[in-house]
Amino acid sequence: MSGRDRLCPPRRLRRGATLTLVFAGVLAAGAATGSLPEADPNAAAEAARTAAGAGGSADAADAAASAVSRREVARAAAEAMADGTSPVEAAERAVSRSGDRWGAVYSRGEYEELAQALDGRYTGVGLSARRGRDGAIEVTKVRSGSPAARAGVRAGDRLRSVDGEEVDGRPVTEVVSLLRGDATDAPAGTTVRLGLQRGTRAWTETVRRARLSTQPVTVRRLASGASVVRIASFTKGAGDQVRAAVRDTPAGAGVVLDLRGNSGGLVAEAVTAASAFLDGGLVATYDVDGDQRALHAEGGGDTSSPLVALVDGGTMSAAELLAGALQDRGRAVVVGSRTFGKGSVQMPSRLPDGSVAELTVGHYRTPSGRGVDGTGITPDLEIDPARPTAVDRAATLLGGLGR
Repeated sequence: MSGRDRLCPPRRLRRGATLTLVFAGVLAAGAATGSLPEADPNAAAEAARTAAGAGGSADAADAAASAVSRREVARAAAEAMADGTSPVEAAERAVSRSGDRWGAVYSRGEYEELAQALDGRYTGVGLSARRGRDGAIEVTKVRSGSPAARAGVRAGDRLRSVDGEEVDGRPVTEVVSLLRGDATDAPAGTTVRLGLQRGTRAWTETVRRARLSTQPVTVRRLASGASVVRIASFTKGAGDQVRAAVRDTPAGAGVVLDLRGNSGGLVAEAVTAASAFLDGGLVATYDVDGDQRALHAEGGGDTSSPLVALVDGGTMSAAELLAGALQDRGRAVVVGSRTFGKGSVQMPSRLPDGSVAELTVGHYRTPSGRGVDGTGITPDLEIDPARPTAVDRAATLLGGLGR
C-alpha cells in the first residue's frame, strides 16, 4: 500500500467515525474501513472479470462482484448528472442496493476534508462530548487554545443546542456534525452558536470554527519507568511518534500500548508503529480484487522489552491490524476485550461529478492467516477495559513479563 492508503469510515457513519479518528477521542462511536488509492472503476471491473475467468475461485467471484458494483455506482452517478439530479444521492442508492455494508459515497468537499483529517488536521471548535444516560450532551474535554477554550467552555458543561437546534437525545455523531457544519461544508472562520448550561446558569456563546491539528499519540511514564503509549488514531506521523516513544523508554522497562477506542487511520502509520516493536517480518496480508499482497515491518525495532497491548470493542481496523500482528508474532500480550472486527478493504473511485465512491474490494489477515472482519481480535487475557484500573492491570502484567 502507498502512503495514502488508509483505513477510513463509511459515509453512513462517517461523521461519527471520522471525528473519532481526527478528534482523538471526541466520540466513542463509529467504524473504520481500509481503503486503497483511487482507481478507474471500468479498468478495475475489467481486471476483475479477467481474474474471474482465469481462476473461477470464490475470491475471483467476489472480485468480479465488487467490480460490477463499482461500475454500477459510476453509471448511476453519470445518469443522475445527465438528468440534472444529485449524483451523490444516486450513487448512495446504488451502494445501498449493492449490499456493501461498508460502502460509502463522499461529495468532493467531504472527501477533501477527510483527506485533510487523515493528515492530522480538521475544522472544529475543539471540544469533546458524550451523551449521558439521560440523553444530555456533556462536554468532556476542551482543547487548550481552541475556540471553545477561548470562549470559556469547560469540561462538565452541558451542551444544549447548536445554532438553535436542540441536541438533547441526539447521537453524539450528529451533534459533532452540527458543530463542524458538515451540512454546509462550513470552513474555518465561520461561526457557530453554542447553547450551554453550567449548574443553573444557561447562556449562549458564539465561536468561530478553526483549523486544528490532532494529537494522535500521547505518552506518560509510570513510576516503574515503563511507558503508557496511547494511540488515539493513525493519522500522519503517528507511527514515528510511537517509535520515538519506544526509543525514549528506559531499556527493559516496557510499554503498555493503549489502543482502546482507536478507530483506524493510515495503514502505513500502523505498519510503522509495528516496526517499533519488530525486527522486520510480516505485519499483515490483504487482497484487492483477488490479488494477494503483504505488509512488512522495517527492521531494527525493540524486540526484547516487555509489551502489553490494551484493546476494547472500539479498537478497529488499522488498530486491529497492529494488535493482531503483535499477538501473532508473539511480541505482545493482548489484554482487554474482543475488538470491533473491521477487516475489509475499500477502494475509492472518482465519480463523474468529482464525488468519490468507496466499495469493498477485499480483506486483510493477520500474519498467521486469521481473518479479522466480523470476528475481531480475541485478547490473551480478558479484563474490563473500561475500568479506571485497566491501565494499572496492564502495567502489573507488564512487570511480570519483565521479571
